Amino acid sequence: VQLQASGGGLVQAGGSLRLVCAASGGRAFSDYTMGWFRQAPGKEREFVAAVSKSGKSAHYLRSLEGRFAISRDNGENTVYLQMSSLNPEDTAVYYCAADPFKVVTTVQYGMKFWGTGTQVTVSS
Repeated sequence: VQLQASGGGLVQAGGSLRLVCAASGGRAFSDYTMGWFRQAPGKEREFVAAVSKSGKSAHYLRSLEGRFAISRDNGENTVYLQMSSLNPEDTAVYYCAADPFKVVTTVQYGMKFWGTGTQVTVSS
């Protein structure tokens, strides 16, 4: 499966962004558990959020709960990450990922397929 993330940009602290990840090829999109990760400059990549194959379950990095929301549209082969109340610590390259064998609580341990990243920069 090929994954293409978009929607990043420059936003002021307190603002919102919605990231979009479009999938193509591979299995049916609904066969993949989907996740978002991010990597800030000089830091390791970290798990952000995951959504189940049906879209009914989600799991988040605890510190992001309440500000970030992941969702998917299996009819459009797309997964979203709605980010609100952004702060400069959210500045990172955000990546989407897919794995047909993971559940939402194991996404944080790694994924099989990775997409291109999209830069999110939050100014203070």
